[in-house]
Amino acid sequence: MPKLDLVGVSKNYGDIHALVDVSLHVEDKEYVCVLGPSGCGKSTLIRCIAGIDRPDSGKIFIDDEPVEQTQIEDRQIGYVFQDIALFPHMSVRDNLSYGLAVRHTSPTERTTVTNEMLDLINMRDRSRSYPRELSGGAQQKVAVGRAIATGSHLFLLDEPLGALDAIVRTELRYELRKLASDLGLTVIHVTHDQEEALSIADRVVIMKAGRIVEVGKPFEIYHSPKTLFAENFVGETNLLEGKVLESDGPYCIVSINGRRLRVSNFQKKVGQKVIVAIRPESVSLTTLSDMGWQGRIKAVTFLGNLNRYVVEVEGANFEIIAEESTAEYSTGFRVGENVSVLVEDNAHTLMFDYPAELEKEIGLE
Repeated sequence: MPKLDLVGVSKNYGDIHALVDVSLHVEDKEYVCVLGPSGCGKSTLIRCIAGIDRPDSGKIFIDDEPVEQTQIEDRQIGYVFQDIALFPHMSVRDNLSYGLAVRHTSPTERTTVTNEMLDLINMRDRSRSYPRELSGGAQQKVAVGRAIATGSHLFLLDEPLGALDAIVRTELRYELRKLASDLGLTVIHVTHDQEEALSIADRVVIMKAGRIVEVGKPFEIYHSPKTLFAENFVGETNLLEGKVLESDGPYCIVSINGRRLRVSNFQKKVGQKVIVAIRPESVSLTTLSDMGWQGRIKAVTFLGNLNRYVVEVEGANFEIIAEESTAEYSTGFRVGENVSVLVEDNAHTLMFDYPAELEKEIGLE
C-alpha cells in the first residue's frame, strides 16, 4: 500500500512560483485534504505527483521509490478531476471498464471487476445508462469507480465535488471517505471547501502562494493553528490588536482598545504588541450588562441554527463578529440595537506575535 513523500518540490511557470520548496509526508491509507485560496498551488501539487507536470526541483517518492522519471501510466495512481471526464458515447459499464481494457485485462477479469465497481458505487441498475442520463453526483461516482477499477491505491482528487450542487456534494463527500476507508486507499483531496476538508480529512494541509503554511488534524487546524494565516483563513475569526499588560501563570492580561482582556498565556512579553484571535462562537452579546465593549448591531445574518451578528464597537476602529444559537428560547437582536460584547475568561482565545505586515500575513496571496 502506498505512502507518499515530497521533498523540496518546486515548480515555476515563467515568473510564477506555483510551488516553492514543498515537503510533505502522507502515510499509507491516510486521507489528506489540501486547502488554500485560488492560485495557491493546490492543483499544481497533485499534477506533479501524478506526473502531468514535472517539478523543476525536488524529489517525489511513492513507497520510498523516486518517481520523477516514471511515466504517468506507470505510477499506479488514480486521478479524479473536477470536470466529470466520462466518455459520453459509452455506458456506465463501459466507462468503468475502460481503464481495464487499456491495460489489456482479460475479458473475464474485466467483467468481474466492473461488476464489483457497479456494486461498490450502487449503480448496478444504471449500468446501461449513458452519462447524459445521469445526475452530476451519479456521474462523479462513475468517475471515481473507474479510477478505483484500475487497482490503484493512491488517489488524487482535484476538486472532485466542486461542480455539484451543495446537497449532492455533502452526501458524496461522505461516500468518498467511506470508500477510501473500506478499500484502504491513500488519498490526496484538493478542495476549496473548508467544511469539506475539516469533515472528512485525517489531516489538512494549508497552502498559500505555493508554500505549505501548516499541516494538522482538522481539530488542531481550527482550534489551535500555529500560524495567523491559518487562524484567519479557516473558518471565521476576530483579529484584535492589543498590548500585553501582565504575563504570569496560565493567563495574561491584554489591553485591547482600552479594555483589559484575560487570555491564555502564550508566553508573550509585557509590553509586546500582539494579535488576539477570538472565534465568533466565543463572543457573547447581551443587553443586560454594561461590562465589556459597548456596541451597536450593524448587521444580522440568519444561518439556520445560528445568527451571525456584526457589532460596531463604540469608540473603536474595529467591528466584532458574534454567532449565537437561533434556538426557540433565543429572541435574537435587531439591527441598530445597543449591546454589550462579552468575552468570558474561559473563552477559547489565541494570541499571536504582531507581524511586520499584518495585511500581507493574512492576505490570500
